[in-house]
Order: sequence, then C-alpha cells, then structure tokens
Amino acid sequence: MSANPRHCRFCRAPLEVTFADLGMSPLANAYLRADQREAMEPFYPLHAFVCGQCFLVQLEQFESPEHLFSHYAYFSSYSESWLEHVKTYALMMIRRFQLSAKAKVIEVASNDGYLLQYFAEHGVQVLGIEPASNVAQAAMARGIPTRCCFFGSAEARRMAAEGHLADVLVGNNVLAHVPDLNDFVEGLRIVLAPTGVVTMEFPHLLSLIENNQFDTIYHEHFSYFSFSTVEKVLAKHGLIIFDVDLVPTHGGSLRIYARHAEDGSHALRETVRNLKSKERSARLEDIETYSLFARRVGEAKLGFLEFLIQAKRSGRTVVGYGAPAKGNTLLNFCGVRGDFIEYTVDRNPHKQGMYLPGSHLPIKSPETIRESRPDYVLILPWNLREEISRQMAFIREWGGQFVVPIPKVEVF
Repeated sequence: MSANPRHCRFCRAPLEVTFADLGMSPLANAYLRADQREAMEPFYPLHAFVCGQCFLVQLEQFESPEHLFSHYAYFSSYSESWLEHVKTYALMMIRRFQLSAKAKVIEVASNDGYLLQYFAEHGVQVLGIEPASNVAQAAMARGIPTRCCFFGSAEARRMAAEGHLADVLVGNNVLAHVPDLNDFVEGLRIVLAPTGVVTMEFPHLLSLIENNQFDTIYHEHFSYFSFSTVEKVLAKHGLIIFDVDLVPTHGGSLRIYARHAEDGSHALRETVRNLKSKERSARLEDIETYSLFARRVGEAKLGFLEFLIQAKRSGRTVVGYGAPAKGNTLLNFCGVRGDFIEYTVDRNPHKQGMYLPGSHLPIKSPETIRESRPDYVLILPWNLREEISRQMAFIREWGGQFVVPIPKVEVF
C-alpha cells in the first residue's frame, strides 16, 4: 500500500484488494475533434478495487464530476430498445402506484427527457435534473422542465424548500456515476415525499462477474453494486428497499424500489429475500470471488486479440458499430487502434465526425458500412446486439458477419 492508502467511498475502510486492473486509459467519453488528435491525451489508471467490509467495487476519482459530465456526448433517445424499456417502465409505474395529475415524478440525471416524456404524456407532473447543459437544453426543447445542476444533499434541500418533493424519484444508471455516494443518497432521502417511492436502475455486479463484462468499468463509473451492498448504502440514509426487478438492460441490471424507513405503506417483497439468497450462493460476500475475476479478464483480452490478428492475416476487414464508453475501455485495454479496426459508426450525430479517445478511430455515419462493405462489424455496445444486428442486417448481402467481444468473442 502507498503512504496514502485508498479508502472505500461508502464505509471508509481501506481498499486493498484488486478487482480488475485495466491499465492506463483515457476518459471513456472524452471524444476528440479532428484538431485534437495530435495533442497530448491524458490517461489515468483504470484500476478497480473491492472493499473487504461492504464489498463495494469502485474506482479512484481522478477527475471532478464537473469535468466529466458538464458537457456530455451521450443522448439516451438514440436507442430504440432503451426507449421501449423506459416507456414500459413509465406505464407500469403509473398503474402500480396510481399516479394522477397531482403526482410529481422527478428524475435525477434525466438526460434529454427520454423517460419523463412518457409520464408527461399521461398528465403526470415531471421535473428533470441534468448536469450536462447541452443535454438539458435538448430536454427543455421537447418541453420537459429541467434543472441544470449536479444533484446532492444541498440541491435537494433547495428543491424541498421550493416545494419540489417526489412521489416517484427515478435514477437510471446514475448511482454508479457519483463519487460522493453518501451525499447523493442523502439527497434522495431529502427530496422524496413522505410516502414517495425511489426507483434506481444500475448494472448488477453479479452479471458483470458472471458474464465477464469488464468493459463496463470506466472512469465515469465510480461504483459497481451488488444488491446487498446497495441495500446497505440506502439503509444508512433511512431508505428501505422493499422490491427489486431483474431487468435485461446493460447486460443485466437491477431496478430497486425503496421508501422511507418510517413509511409502512409498502411491505417487503419476496423478491428481496430471493435475490439476497442468490448473491450469497454466488459468494458475493467472499473476497476470493473478486480476486479471481482478474484472471478471466486476461483471457478475454487474449481471445479478442486472437480474433483480430486472424482477421488481419486472412485479409478480412473489421469495422466497429457504436462509440460507447464500454467500447473505449475494451479497445484501450487491448491496445487496439486503426491497424486492426478501420473505423466505427454511431447513430448519434453528436458523435459523428469525432474520434474515439485513445484509439483515435474515426466515428462515421452508419451508412458508411453499406458503402465500404466490411467482412466483420464489431458490435461495441454488445448489450444492444439484437437491435443493431436487426438494423444492419443488410451486411448479409455481401457475406458480412457480426462480432460481439463479451463475454467472449462470438461471430454470427
């Protein structure tokens, strides 16, 4: 250990056990303009540790949230399957909790209004909280009221003082993005109405381990949660999880439902007990489980490089589909550049014309694939493989094939 030991961001215990050491990597969402390709690019250690007391998997913080998220390239509305997922969620919540026009739904990290639009369509009051000004502006342009700020206990107190209390408080894929975990969850407690419900979605650590999803580790994701750990985090701030859903998004996620500890209107469901039992069976509270993960990461790297080398030797061309953060972790960890992959494409026009951090692969329009007729299309957002392979089915016309890299290389 160094003279200044690392400490868990939740329980403050020393961090001494490596979960995955992915070397040095640039910020996964730090896309480059053409004029930035020759400039020096900052790389940081991408080294995940696990806390031996609370079993929170986490990265050190090297950049502030303001630097990471004040201007963001990710817009949620460009994935059809994700929009269908949140639309289904909104309708379910309206029915289950009988949300009327008097109810207020507040979403933390509301992005471009992708979710709140479906509540607004049914007359429910909505309010978004989004720190990225460019994304918040897109939400407001579609009529979604949005506060452009970072959320925490101080902002929650301001909101509560202004009368903004949530009957439903939503956070999709935001819990992992907050470095000050305790302050963020305390903010959730403050802004939640006395009988309100919090739902949070986040990738399940058990899925990450079982399916070797090491590429979902990147600097913007500070924490990686098991159910048992997130239950401890919320309980510390007076929030009790009473139900949980397993959802397929992002390679396997959890959606937890929580209430104030003193609110007895929602009884504990069997789903909570069942999932805790499943995690115990998977030995998620055994430190050895985390220590063994690094070996599987190394094997996946070798398999991916072997595929690319074989394709290169046989004269086959490989291009990418997507410019997700997880793809940048994979490419930089494996040292893959333009010598193996010619370019990648993305439907998001905000990314087109930019270059991937580290690998400097150009990001083009999806139509480029039809023009260049590659042998292989590497699906970097492998969690969207069905959606993407359906959209790009025309590559079969010239014998093209799809490739996914996780949990191991698969050509189909």
